[in-house]
Amino acid sequence: MWIPHEHGTSLLGDLPAGVTVEVAEPGRLPSPVTDVRFWVPPFLAEAETAGLLRELPDLEVVQLLTAGADAWAGRMPPGVTLCDARGVHDQATSEWVVAAILAHLRSFPALVRAQSRREWAYREVAPTNELAGKRVLIVGAGSIGTALQARLAPFEVGLTLVARTARSGVHAVAELPRLLPEADVVVLLVPLTEQTRGLVDEGFLAAMRGGALLVNAARGPVAQTEALVAELGTGRISAVLDVTDPEPLPADNPLWAMPNVLLTPHVAGSVQGLLPRAYELVGEQVRRFAAGESPTNVVAEGY
Repeated sequence: MWIPHEHGTSLLGDLPAGVTVEVAEPGRLPSPVTDVRFWVPPFLAEAETAGLLRELPDLEVVQLLTAGADAWAGRMPPGVTLCDARGVHDQATSEWVVAAILAHLRSFPALVRAQSRREWAYREVAPTNELAGKRVLIVGAGSIGTALQARLAPFEVGLTLVARTARSGVHAVAELPRLLPEADVVVLLVPLTEQTRGLVDEGFLAAMRGGALLVNAARGPVAQTEALVAELGTGRISAVLDVTDPEPLPADNPLWAMPNVLLTPHVAGSVQGLLPRAYELVGEQVRRFAAGESPTNVVAEGY
């Protein structure tokens, strides 16, 4: 098997006899390649890394370190199973969302700017907004959305979850036009698919109530950048964005300078506990694979 981190070998746990581990640097092919059956690509693999799939004739499983599989879905050769890292990023990403919401509502960006000017900004921001009593709409009811739901519950908020299809306690995406005007905070946690690409368009943003907050912890292309720039430029709503399209966001993009926008550089899942959790999952998957069992977290066709 290949993994992308040297210290990952110590995080896998006990492996079955006969399983060998080699560290494969991004974009490079260790030798030999004819016996690689299990591959863990780098966390943020580039397109040329995915191109290595063509060079691995014996490959059977690709185990991602990311929860999103948009860069890999539909590219697997026949007979190769793609697995994502569902569950690994739940804690970190849901924590970031809570921090993002609180930072905005309690005016932390304005206070940071005031600190840089050495100004005591009480009159500028007080009284601040608060999270208690807010109505939060979580668009994406997977494992991260469920983790966020649990973390927001103690803040005395109203919570509504949306997924592709309705189920008990979860609304369907088709209901968004009705739900968006009711929400004070809208959180995006959907995977990037053909169905969710450009989901946040002019109509979506126009349906949000005045003063609402949009939080994108999904993927940049879930939101149409031109529509974001236009709507946020009016000051009618605000946003906290961990992801953008393109990424990194060009320096001349107007979003950088908007006082109602807080940008972070795709760091929601980048925490110190990421690799231990990720390689714990990898180790479990390798042991299942070696035992002839089907892996978990399989990415379905048509992702």
